[in-house]
Amino acid sequence: MKLKAAGEFPAISDLIPYSAFVGFELDSDEQGLLTILRAKPSNIGNTTIPAVHGGVVGAMLEHAGVMHIIHECDIARFPKIINISVDYLRPCIGNQDTFARGYLIKQGRSVSNVRVEAWQSDPQRPVAAAHAHFMMG
Repeated sequence: MKLKAAGEFPAISDLIPYSAFVGFELDSDEQGLLTILRAKPSNIGNTTIPAVHGGVVGAMLEHAGVMHIIHECDIARFPKIINISVDYLRPCIGNQDTFARGYLIKQGRSVSNVRVEAWQSDPQRPVAAAHAHFMMG
């Protein structure tokens, strides 16, 4: 993975087809890689609140998990999702940016276990969380 060696994680993210369509961005800070979903009207599923569609939130959690594994692990291929369990904790308000960060729970030779949390204004008040297993190839 030449892009990983060059630290080009946004370019890796762009290889995932839905990433640009939904509007995921990547950034990094002192805690590691951060996935950002910018407020975008086309991602709103409930116009009354307005809230981001649950499928978009779930996709963001999966995306953050994949990108975290790529960032943290020595791998030669994209990890493939085996399963994901999403907890929707609060409405994800559509006119605010949403942030997500993955945490590697266990890396095995064939399967890795990742926890991901998403929040909007306060990391201590997550809007959703997920636990996922990825095949490491």
